[in-house]
Amino acid sequence: MSGLVLKLAPKERVLINGAVIENGERRSRLAIMTPNANILRLRDAIHPEEVNTPVRRVCYIAQLVLSGDADPREARQQLLRGIEQLSQVLTDHDSRTQLNHASQAVLDGQTYQALKALRSLLPREERLFAAKPQ
Repeated sequence: MSGLVLKLAPKERVLINGAVIENGERRSRLAIMTPNANILRLRDAIHPEEVNTPVRRVCYIAQLVLSGDADPREARQQLLRGIEQLSQVLTDHDSRTQLNHASQAVLDGQTYQALKALRSLLPREERLFAAKPQ
C-alpha cells in the first residue's frame, strides 16, 4: 500500500479536494490512494487574520491551493517568489534545506509537501521575531 496515510483524532476535520470530512468518535486512519489529492488538516490551517509574518504568508498561499481557493498555476509563481524572498533572510543551513525542499515540491506540483516544508520554518521565524529588539 502506498500513498498518504492520515491518522485522525476523534472529531478531527480534514479538507480533501474541497470537501470537509469529519472523523467519528474514535481515532482512525485513512489511506489516500489518489496521487496529487489536495489535503489540508483543518487543525493546521492558518486563518486569514493569522497571516501576519513572511513565512505565514507563503504558507497561506500554499494552503489556498490545497483548499481549491487559488489557481495552482498562478500560485506557483507567488510561492516561488515568496520562497526566494525567504531564502534571502533565512540563511542558516536548516532553513535553506527546508526552503530547497519547498521550492522543489512547488516545481514538482506537490503543494502539500511544499506546505509541510514551509510550516517547519514557523517555529524558527517565531524565535527570530521574539529575539528582535523592540
